[in-house]
Amino acid sequence: MANESISFFSKKPVSCPVCDASIYREELRTGRGRLNAGDLTDELRREYVPSKKYGAVYPLVYPVTVCPECGYAAFPQDFDTVSDTVIERIQVSSEERLNALKPIFGRPDFGAPRTLETGCAAYFLAMSCYDHFDTECAPTIKRGLCALRSAWLCNDMHRSRPSENFDYLAAVFYRKARFYYGLAVEREQDGSESIGNAGHLGPDLDKNYGYDGVLYIASLLEFRYGPTSDEAFRRQALDRAKRTVARLFGMGKASKNKPTAILDNARDVYDRISRELGDKDDE
Repeated sequence: MANESISFFSKKPVSCPVCDASIYREELRTGRGRLNAGDLTDELRREYVPSKKYGAVYPLVYPVTVCPECGYAAFPQDFDTVSDTVIERIQVSSEERLNALKPIFGRPDFGAPRTLETGCAAYFLAMSCYDHFDTECAPTIKRGLCALRSAWLCNDMHRSRPSENFDYLAAVFYRKARFYYGLAVEREQDGSESIGNAGHLGPDLDKNYGYDGVLYIASLLEFRYGPTSDEAFRRQALDRAKRTVARLFGMGKASKNKPTAILDNARDVYDRISRELGDKDDE
């Protein structure tokens, strides 16, 4: 009889480089109609249509490897390649990291099958751990990616549990994502940290939109979640975002390196920013 589960745990454990605990990674099964790709949102998130057999499936809850003992978390390509110096920094911050998690998610069971909640908690821990990684790993954009995906998962939880304030938590993560995406672009441009070292930039799992995707998401997040209390700062930030997206869609027709999703969405963000700036000019 075919296996009808959504995921499976690896038979061979990996060892946590921070505390030596054994970890069994959970992987998503993708065949037999488990994943039915739907629309792509303007945040470049791939939506999936629930199936009658498997229900809603959320691929984003699985990518982060988490140690249930010490709360060390990272993407698989980084998990066991950390230096001794980074390990020491993560060891020292273990209690602080787990304590910060408690008010939001309690103490999740990372040995059980992932849920939206434990998936979001995994990104929360990874965001904290990447704060201690060396710049060669491109930790800033990875913190932004963790924050953005956390926001997405919080919105998923809000749709099914609207009375539990996950929409508020999503807004918090969106603002964190806006900060880290902007900082990652700054560091790329001044040469202090290369985004190119990050590997898959998503922001979702099905397609890598690369550096153009990072620029687009940074601009979109600035427009939606940037500070609004200081009008002069807001105008300056929006003008910068507007010039960035203008360069994205101003290079001509869609191509392999400049897909339609980037061109069309960048043009739309440009128009929306222009309207906001124009409205202020008319006041």
